[in-house]
Amino acid sequence: MSTDVTAGTPAPAPPGGSGPAAGEGPLRLMLNGLRRNMRQYGMLIALGLIVVLFAVWTGGDLLLPRNVSNLVLQNSYILILAIGMMLVIVAGHIDLSVGSLTSFVGAVAAVLTVSHHVAWPVAVVLCLLVGAAAGALQGFMIAYLGIPSFIVTLAGMLLFRGLTEILLKGQTLGPFPDGLQKMGNGFLPEVGPDTDYHNPTLLLGLVLIAAVVWQEVRDRRRQQEFALAVLPGRLFALKLVALVAAILVATMLLASYKGAPIVLLVLGVLVVGYGYVMRNAVFGRHIYAIGGNLPAARLSGVKDKKVTFQVFLNMGVLAALAGLVVAARLNAASPKAGVNFELEAIASSFIGGASMSGGVGTVLGAIIGGLVLGVLNNGMNLLSVGTDWQQVIKGLALLMAVGFDVWNKRKSGS
Repeated sequence: MSTDVTAGTPAPAPPGGSGPAAGEGPLRLMLNGLRRNMRQYGMLIALGLIVVLFAVWTGGDLLLPRNVSNLVLQNSYILILAIGMMLVIVAGHIDLSVGSLTSFVGAVAAVLTVSHHVAWPVAVVLCLLVGAAAGALQGFMIAYLGIPSFIVTLAGMLLFRGLTEILLKGQTLGPFPDGLQKMGNGFLPEVGPDTDYHNPTLLLGLVLIAAVVWQEVRDRRRQQEFALAVLPGRLFALKLVALVAAILVATMLLASYKGAPIVLLVLGVLVVGYGYVMRNAVFGRHIYAIGGNLPAARLSGVKDKKVTFQVFLNMGVLAALAGLVVAARLNAASPKAGVNFELEAIASSFIGGASMSGGVGTVLGAIIGGLVLGVLNNGMNLLSVGTDWQQVIKGLALLMAVGFDVWNKRKSGS
C-alpha cells in the first residue's frame, strides 16, 4: 500500500492509498498502479493486443460477426473446464482426468438419448450426476485416503477413456435430440421490432455493461473503506472505458449475426456464480486458504479434507456439463472426443494468472486465459498456420505465463 509524503509532518495515506505522493505526476501514478496490478491486468492487456494483431494479420476476418460467434461456440467447453480447473489449482491440486470424463459423459448422453430414447432433460440430469459421482470418487481418494491428485486423476484419465471406448464400442453415436443440440449450437430467439440487430443480445449487452460498471465501482469503494490499495482514479476510469468498449464491441458483433449463443448464457451464469463464491463465500476463502498455506488453514479451523473433496466434486460436475456441450455441438458422441481438453484447461488457468503453488487465481483470469488460447487457435487457423507450429506457439505462451508467475513471486519476495 502506498503512503503519501509531504514536506511537513508525515501524514497517513488516505483510504485506499490512492492519493498522489509528492513529486508523482499523473503518468507516474498510472504506471505505478499498473505495475502493482500487473498480475491482475497483464493478461487482459495481452488478450487485447492479441486480438488487435490477429485482426490486422487476417485482414479483419477475426472480427467478422460469424467468426466471433464461432469463437464462442468452439471454446465454450474449454472455458467451462477452466473455471473448475482454476478452483482445483488454487486448492493446490491438479486434475488430468477432465478430458476423458468429458468424453465419457458425452458417451453416456448418447447411449441414453439415442440408444434408449430417454428424454433429453432427464438425460442431462443423469449425466451431471455421473460427473458428480466421478468427481466425488476421485475427491474421496485424494482428500481422505491421501493419494496425490496427480496419480488419482492420471488413473481416472485412463479409466474414463477406456470406459468411453467400451460404452461406444469404438464407434461414433448420434444424432442427438434437437433440444440437446441447442446446448452446443443454439442461439437466443429473436423478439421485438426489426432493427437489423438481435434485440435480446443488445439488451443483454446493456445489462452486462451496467452490471460490470456497478461491480467495479462497488469493489473500489469497498477497498477504500478498508484502506486497501486501489487503482489511481484516472487508471480506474481508463479500465472502465476499456471494459465497456470491449463488451459493447462483442455485443454488436454477436447481435449483427444470430445473436448470443445459448452456451454463452450458461457460461455467463457460471462466471458470475463462481466469481461471487470465490470472492465472497466462505467456501471460496477456504479454497484460497488451503492452497496458500495448508498448515495455517488447518490451525484456523478450515476442514481441508472436506473442501478438497468438494472441489473435485465440483470439477466432476463441470466436466459433465462440458461433455454435454461438446457432444451437443458435434451432434454425436465420439471415443476421440475430449482429447487434450485437460491440457487446454490447465493452460488456461496458468495463463490467466493461477499460481503453480496454489492459493492464487481468479475465475475471470481463467476465462481470459481460455480466450487467449482460443483467439490464438482461431487466428492461426485463419492464417493457415500448421498444427505443429500452433502447438509450439501455445507451449511458449504457457511457458511465458508460468515464467512470469515465478519472476513475480521472486520480485515480491513471497
